[in-house]
Amino acid sequence: MLAGCGFGAVDVTPHEPEPGSADVCAALQDALPDTVDDAIERDVDPSSEYVAAWGQPAIVLRCGVAMPASYRPDAQLFDVDGVGWLADEGEGGIFFTAVDREVLIEVAVPDDYAPEANVLTDLATAILDTDPERGLR
Repeated sequence: MLAGCGFGAVDVTPHEPEPGSADVCAALQDALPDTVDDAIERDVDPSSEYVAAWGQPAIVLRCGVAMPASYRPDAQLFDVDGVGWLADEGEGGIFFTAVDREVLIEVAVPDDYAPEANVLTDLATAILDTDPERGLR
């Protein structure tokens, strides 16, 4: 992967990955694209195999997250190229969580990247290739 030009590392708050997520997250890191919605990959600080970032403001992907508190079995998911995403509004953007995968993946997409589906489309192949689908309750 390329390191982003012109921008420093993105400060991220480390998360405790869910048990059993290491292999999938390592494979996902290797499969992630260098650009997402024309945003170039950036380093993260602290460095983590569970976090990736692109652009300014930063799109931030976290692998191995817990199920969002907002998830309900009847929640409306947004299917983007075969990945089911739960959307949660946040300050300055939307947090999307791929809840139909064995290992959950969260992507924080700042408002600057609307329509946000472009970001999710660019990530779909890497997710489908590395993170198996699971049945939802």
